[in-house]
Amino acid sequence: MRVNHTGELAAQALYHGQALLARSAATRQLLMEAARAESDHLAWCETRLKELASRPSVLNPLWYAGSFAIGAAAALAGDRASLGFVAETERQVEGHLDAHLTRLPAGDARSRAILQTMRAEEIAHGASATRAGGVPLPRALRALMRRTAAVMTGTAYWI
Repeated sequence: MRVNHTGELAAQALYHGQALLARSAATRQLLMEAARAESDHLAWCETRLKELASRPSVLNPLWYAGSFAIGAAAALAGDRASLGFVAETERQVEGHLDAHLTRLPAGDARSRAILQTMRAEEIAHGASATRAGGVPLPRALRALMRRTAAVMTGTAYWI
């Protein structure tokens, strides 16, 4: 659950960074709505961490700052590319959540319910970004995003 918490923090930061430099009010609003939903997910994960007698990653300030900067950089490419970045982020998060759901203990219904709700909302964020004009990202950028997420999730699991 620590990894999910870190991911939600990073997603919130991405969207804040993107919203800061969004060119249109409509894109800014979509990004801020997504960031608000990520705040809900973050709170759910934090509550679940406490219930499991665990804690968030001590590196969360670093993840937030780095993700904010990445979001701002994505916004510099324009709203359509920035929205494509949202769609790809959410597609990758969906894959992460699918994998996590298969690894959960059968008796952990509370975590399963949280992750399934988050998954549905992440899919909706990605679809909204695509409908708003998001364009597919180049393969190399998608691969870089996957590698970056792997570093973050692998590190957050332990630290």
